[in-house]
Formats: sequence, structure tokens, C-alpha cells
Amino acid sequence: MNIQIKLLTETARLPKRATEGSAGYDLCADIKEPITIPRGEIFPVPTGVCIELPHKNLVAVVCARSGLAIKHGISLANGVGIIDSDYRGEIKVGLINLGGADFEIAPGERIAQLLIMPVETPELVVTDEVSETERGSGGFGSTGKS
Repeated sequence: MNIQIKLLTETARLPKRATEGSAGYDLCADIKEPITIPRGEIFPVPTGVCIELPHKNLVAVVCARSGLAIKHGISLANGVGIIDSDYRGEIKVGLINLGGADFEIAPGERIAQLLIMPVETPELVVTDEVSETERGSGGFGSTGKS
């Protein structure tokens, strides 16, 4: 399978997998100069790329980079980004600084990961009953595991 990708600027970087076993393609900041995200603030970082998923049963998922999250508190403002198969605009990554200090992003820095995944879109059918399970309607923490 091929995914069409368009580089929108001369400085945009092609997303790449770091190793053969990497699931995600690194997305890089397409900025001309460093930007600082103050602690507690959100900033939409352009990547300079747009993609064309070849069919409706694929989705591109933008995920945080664990190193940025754990070391600096930099995460995605929306938790996970979803890029639908019919979206053709620039991929922008909404980063939030949950860390204890302002954080600087350099031009070309890896800021997120892009995963390409299958997606199912089943027909939703209204019903009066759903089947019973051992868990039932137990919510968060109801399985007794931490």
C-alpha cells in the first residue's frame, strides 16, 4: 500500500519511521524559528505535510512522543488526533505543555507520531437490550486492577 504525501513548504520533512520496527512515522515541526510553549499553554504546530489515505477504511492517528511527554510534559492537547480519510489539509499538531517549565521547539524537531490504521464503520442499530457480561455496567476501576 502507498500513502500519498504532499510537502507544502521547502522546509517540510517527510515523516519517517525511526527503526524498521517502529509503528509510527515521526512528524516534525515545520517552523522557521524556535517557538516557546509556555507551561499550561497550547500551541498548534504546523508540520508542512498533508496526506491522502487511499480508501475510507483507513485512518491516520496522531499520537504523542513518549520522550517529550515523560521528560518535558509535552503532550497532545486533544489526547489523540484523528485524520479522516477525506481530509486533505495540513496536519497540525496541537501541543500542550503540562510540564513545570516553558518548552522550546526547534525547527525540524520531532513532535508527534503518525500511525496509519484500519477503521471499521459498522451500521449502528438501536436496540432495547444489550447482552450481559461478567463486568456489566461497571465503570472506571471496576475490574479491581490498577
